[in-house]
Amino acid sequence: MIVAPQHKINIPIKKILVIQLGDIGDVVWMIPALLAVKNAYPQARLMIVTRYPNAEVLLDQPCIEKAFQIRKDGKIQENSSYSSFQLICSLRREKFDLAIDLRADDRGAVTSFLTGAPLRAALFYPGMSWRNHLFTHLVDPPPRKERTFGAAEQSLQIIRGLGIKEKIKIPQIVVSAESKQKIRQIIAAEKIPTDSGWISINPFSRWSYKEWGMEKWRQLISFIWRKYNLPALIVGSEEEKERAEKLISDVPSPVYNFAGKTSLRETPALLQMSRLHIGVDSAAPHIAAAVGTPTITIYGPSDWRDWAPPGEKNKVVASDMPCSPCHQKGCAGQGRSLCLEKLDVAELENVVTEMLGK
Repeated sequence: MIVAPQHKINIPIKKILVIQLGDIGDVVWMIPALLAVKNAYPQARLMIVTRYPNAEVLLDQPCIEKAFQIRKDGKIQENSSYSSFQLICSLRREKFDLAIDLRADDRGAVTSFLTGAPLRAALFYPGMSWRNHLFTHLVDPPPRKERTFGAAEQSLQIIRGLGIKEKIKIPQIVVSAESKQKIRQIIAAEKIPTDSGWISINPFSRWSYKEWGMEKWRQLISFIWRKYNLPALIVGSEEEKERAEKLISDVPSPVYNFAGKTSLRETPALLQMSRLHIGVDSAAPHIAAAVGTPTITIYGPSDWRDWAPPGEKNKVVASDMPCSPCHQKGCAGQGRSLCLEKLDVAELENVVTEMLGK
């Protein structure tokens, strides 16, 4: 195990594995690192490991040859996901030269070690001795006072430590023609008026303490219809379908429940075709920004400086309470966040007016 700010790769690199076992947003934000690795080793075969089904959002990226996905329940789905044992066997058969783990978790470290790759790289974490010893090359992160904000940075500082330079810092998701055509068919089947386009909204998160009030969403959706004549599409997972139905039931304007209606691979196409995406701190704003759609993202306890998509096309609405961001799971750990509850609809309306007025 070598800990250093930068390492030299001194063996031929023919196969590379990048491991990212975080959420969908983490997978999206590793795209700049993937492109940098591919640019540095254009002849190498680049593969990834994610949790199922998170890799679906990247299956149209030309730099990725194969995606391995781990299911928690151990069930097997042909060509997409593996049980843990099958995964390790498959990875070892590939005979990777370099494995890069982008996350500070145990499973990624063990997976990297079990690949048998002669070079295994990750970020060095003090106090995680046993994990650190599973890698051959650890990148010593810069001092906290030199910290660079941005969700791509954790991945980029690792690949920089291998002497690889990035060309972009903002994810760019490739959307296939097939996915776009599928979305057009769904839109036509739903008979959605599209003369002026539509807006997409993700009101839900895996974590309830990141969510805004349902009634506030209804007011905002109605405001956008009255002022801009734009219908709203609610996006989310199959598990969020019922909640989305409750949200739209009392909205006196055109709004459509798309939760669970598109696959994760098709979602980038839907978001790319939207005029504007508005949502809470979850995966959808990251995907929307990565396909070039303007976004408005609502932040409460989590720090927008770490996660918000950069650029003038992407706006953040956050509480001005002095305790925010607190990085806690709601106030006093109760699953609700006062900073979001006190965030007024008028603040969102002002930002929507600024964005759509352009």
